Amino acid sequence: MSGGSGVSEVVVVGAGVAGLACAVRLAEAGVDAQVLEARSRTGGRVRSFRPADGGPALELGAQIVHGDRNPAHTVLGPLPALPRPTAAYVVSGRTARPMALLARGGCPPWLAEARLAAYREGSVSVGSWLTTLGAAPAEVAVAREWFRQTWAADPGRIDAAAAGLAMRQDPGGRGEFTVPGGLDLLTARLAERVRVRTGVPVRRIAVEPDGSGVRLATEDGETTASQVVVTVPPAVVDRGLLTIDGLDEDRRAAARTLAPGDAYCAVVTLSGPAPQDISVFDADGAGGFLSCRRGRPEVTVVAKDTAAACVRAAAGAAGQLAALLAVALPWTAALDIVAVETADWSAEPFSGGGFCAPGPDSTAAAERWARPLGGRLFFAGEAAVTGRALPWLQGAYADGRRAAEEVLKARKQGQ
Repeated sequence: MSGGSGVSEVVVVGAGVAGLACAVRLAEAGVDAQVLEARSRTGGRVRSFRPADGGPALELGAQIVHGDRNPAHTVLGPLPALPRPTAAYVVSGRTARPMALLARGGCPPWLAEARLAAYREGSVSVGSWLTTLGAAPAEVAVAREWFRQTWAADPGRIDAAAAGLAMRQDPGGRGEFTVPGGLDLLTARLAERVRVRTGVPVRRIAVEPDGSGVRLATEDGETTASQVVVTVPPAVVDRGLLTIDGLDEDRRAAARTLAPGDAYCAVVTLSGPAPQDISVFDADGAGGFLSCRRGRPEVTVVAKDTAAACVRAAAGAAGQLAALLAVALPWTAALDIVAVETADWSAEPFSGGGFCAPGPDSTAAAERWARPLGGRLFFAGEAAVTGRALPWLQGAYADGRRAAEEVLKARKQGQ
């Protein structure tokens, strides 16, 4: 909904996971918090797609719940483990082969991932680190693409030590889980507990000259608050969609550094059902990860970095998209494409991309971005945990709660 001007104790800008978690924590402490969201929906980069025939929800943003200690279990109740596919393939040389073939080598990508979690040495890129594992060049190439799709960045720009630290400090725990009704049930449940106004882009934030509060200019009026928590991605500020008066060059540079990686998701509905549950990893860099469910006509495609550009181009031409699917999932070759639902996160103005990978300078940039500005402006979100925790649901949630605690501390000191 939208409305006119108003006054709140605290305004949270952005109704993604971090913003909603922040507002919920403030509400728990008895603070009047209002969330302003530019989009017409809550959830940020959580977006679920529900087939018209009532079939299982599919994800066009965040894909799964990582870990048995993920806060999603607390918000929604115990969640079921992610079902394992009955068949898994890897595309290499534009041919789909059983994923098990990767395990025959000395360093399959999931083993490299586990070894990276233990890496504590000096600053080196993941791309360079992979060449030290003693694997064959073909194995290294597959692992590079795996990391590219996992982190939404070229492995040559991912800092190995920072990525390892983020994996070790991840608060989510072990295992992978799913939300049967759609991941957006998580953000919907959080939004039920706080005041949220959607369709209200905040265009400018300025601390009052006397430091007594904060003014927020929106398209439908002006709002004032005692404190403001900014949870939108730094890219939104860097692109000029949100102006924050008083930001120094150090923080502006941090916003430029914390640019999210390219990400593109699609749900392709076909004219016939899948024969079994299948998962495919396109190691050639053309399709990212693809999956389908037995008896369902949808194929989910999740692509990042250079693969995102490939899928984006293919989605604009039915013939190209059909050819891409036929390589990864040969059973689709005899079927027609009925519909395509896409989420181009890089083109989405209030996202700017997928998420931030831990690059050489991003950990320091994240710390600068997260630093409060006086006792009035606070910052949170997945970008603020870059290099310190995994930038997924659990990282965003924890950082929203962290910012709320900073607000509560500032309010207590100001009493």
